[in-house]
Amino acid sequence: MDIFKLVSTAILLSTIVLSGCSGMSHQQKGTAAGAAVGGVAGNLLCGGVLCTGAGAVVGGVIGHEVSKDDEDKR
Repeated sequence: MDIFKLVSTAILLSTIVLSGCSGMSHQQKGTAAGAAVGGVAGNLLCGGVLCTGAGAVVGGVIGHEVSKDDEDKR
């Protein structure tokens, strides 16, 4: 595949995905970002579907807790 087509497709898909996040709360965005980062980290550490899923779960929980509002933390 041509590199231009690959980059164009990546930009188009990321624009579509990010536009779907516009109605999400700060905490929901933090949870989604944590899950994405955790999934990538899990896949890089040991590979496979199980590690990717476990990383996404752990990352989602961490992202959810870190992005809580100050009022929710009390």
